Amino acid sequence: QVAAASGHTVVLVDQSDEILKKSTKGIEESLKRVIKKKFADKPEAGAEFIKKTLKNLTTSTDAASVVHSTDLVIEAIVENLEVKNKLFQTLDKFAPEHTIFASNTSSLQITKMANATTRQDRFGGLHFFNPVPMMKLVEVIKTPMTSQKTFESLVDFSKAVGKSPVSCKDTPGFIVNRLLVPYMMEAVRLFERGDASKEDIDVAMKLGAGYPMGPFELLDYVGLDTSKYIIDGWHALEPNNPLFAPSPLLNKLVEEKKLGKKTGEGFYKYK
Repeated sequence: QVAAASGHTVVLVDQSDEILKKSTKGIEESLKRVIKKKFADKPEAGAEFIKKTLKNLTTSTDAASVVHSTDLVIEAIVENLEVKNKLFQTLDKFAPEHTIFASNTSSLQITKMANATTRQDRFGGLHFFNPVPMMKLVEVIKTPMTSQKTFESLVDFSKAVGKSPVSCKDTPGFIVNRLLVPYMMEAVRLFERGDASKEDIDVAMKLGAGYPMGPFELLDYVGLDTSKYIIDGWHALEPNNPLFAPSPLLNKLVEEKKLGKKTGEGFYKYK
């Protein structure tokens, strides 16, 4: 959406036409919300903006057949290294030599994905934040093999879609999640020890640190399964790092399928 709205030609690829129809509809709805703010007193200009944006967007279920005419591939599929690498290996065969590959992963190593291809110097990370149309930040990740030219292209692209890029090496969680996930886990440990209630911890961090959400609200919003997946992955990488220690309570909730907002219950209940 943000790429198409900023004048880029975009091909959105997914596994079925059904998913793509749903995605396109979601983008249309999102654009309607954008123009309410952006073109509040100019409905005609707003309608033109939507029309123009959607014109920049086409869809496909066959990534290999559309990649031959692209300058940049941004992968945002399931957080599974094997699945991602398989996709990148396929696209590597069909993409032009100049095409840059980027992953939107939040927790996996970019280097491991780059090594699955023959274009390690044209491979980096572009980590956008949810919801992307609202959030201004993009983390641009440079691996030891990413060329300076590729890195600069990724920074320029981030700016061209109206975002503020920050740069980080290929380290677990990059900047934001590397600080945010251990903070959320510390909140769970504080609660597990019985030092404070989850409600009071949430209020304290909102009023004391000015955060829009407390750590338990944020965990429920992100998804407890996602948070567990990240912490388990980092724990496997650095088993002696106390910041990455698993939480019995988080594990129990995930086992009970209480995954947060998306299932109606996590640390809190939702209607």
